[in-house]
Amino acid sequence: MSFHVNEKGFYGNFGGAYIPEMLYPNVEELRQNYLKITADKSFQKEFHELLKDYVGRPTPLYFAERLSKEYNTKIYLKREDLCHTGAHKVNNTIGQILLAKRLGKTRIIAETGAGQHGVATATVCALMGLQCIVYMGEIDIKRQAPNVARMKMLGAEVRPATSGSKTLKDATNEAIRDWINNPIDTYYIIGSVVGPHPYPDMVARFQSVISEEIKAQLLEKEGQENPDYVIACVGGGSNAAGTFYHFLDEKEVNIIAVEAAGKGIDSGESAATSALGKIGIIHGSKTLLMQSPDGQITEPYSISAGLDYPGVGPMHAHLFETKRAEFISITDDEAMNWGIKMSQTEGIIPAIESAHAFAVLDKKKFKTADIVVINLSGRGDKDLNTYIDYFKL
Repeated sequence: MSFHVNEKGFYGNFGGAYIPEMLYPNVEELRQNYLKITADKSFQKEFHELLKDYVGRPTPLYFAERLSKEYNTKIYLKREDLCHTGAHKVNNTIGQILLAKRLGKTRIIAETGAGQHGVATATVCALMGLQCIVYMGEIDIKRQAPNVARMKMLGAEVRPATSGSKTLKDATNEAIRDWINNPIDTYYIIGSVVGPHPYPDMVARFQSVISEEIKAQLLEKEGQENPDYVIACVGGGSNAAGTFYHFLDEKEVNIIAVEAAGKGIDSGESAATSALGKIGIIHGSKTLLMQSPDGQITEPYSISAGLDYPGVGPMHAHLFETKRAEFISITDDEAMNWGIKMSQTEGIIPAIESAHAFAVLDKKKFKTADIVVINLSGRGDKDLNTYIDYFKL
């Protein structure tokens, strides 16, 4: 069984490109060119030079000594929080901006939830001297004010999405509308492994540098390339796709995807797509989607803006359906407490998204000899206001 995309853009039952006719030329242009362009030697050279000298890769694989001692297992943290801009998102935006330039596009649009992808897009647009417009839900603009300020400093225009739940889903809708209206000069940098084919595959490929580095770093530290477990949080799921990518076909590696249960899976305020989702179509791909009995998309909820999405990328839907990955849901309270715990145990303030991944340590028992790699996908600066409000700091 394959866990990678097929030539039609599907992972098993999930994926594809369900798009309005107006978008067909844009998506088709991308589909026909992305593999050819990204495989080109000059593209690879520029991409890897920027990852090294601009982003600061490879990011460390850090042995968390105190945490390992407490949980009696070997815990490594993949430090994506140390990337330029503070999260993994920039790996993908650098890849896509180089692609956009080679396709001759001059205007870049993006959607963002937590703001990290918006910042990463604004960053690469400033780097390349291209116009940048970021769509962001009105609610997210309020709860992620520092990231909004960063985007503006970087020269981006931030446009609020005022419909629906005023969060990530709605920002994505607005970005797609913009793309339909500006098909010639505009390139849409999607921030996760969602959207019509080829986006889920393309984003996963750009993010796969994470698992590529984990293999090389584990070989150096442990004498073996494969861990026993890889763990990452999943909203749309780009950091998880990158963390899992080179382990998908390695049967001995256990994959754990961590979703946001919000106030509890059955509370009506949750974003646990694997538990609550049914097959549906969102933003151009067929995947697992939280929806009402009559097929209307239901509003997700999570204290973390980056996990507040009603669907999951088609790769992850396939990993769930085939049981290749174990999906675990973590509540707001569990994640927030882990934010403090990580801060005080390892001296690292994690993004609330990443804090969800750490909470798995309380849910699963690992063996002493197990090598457990957890992707620390982003740092917590952007979430300080949420931490302050929650803990009355």
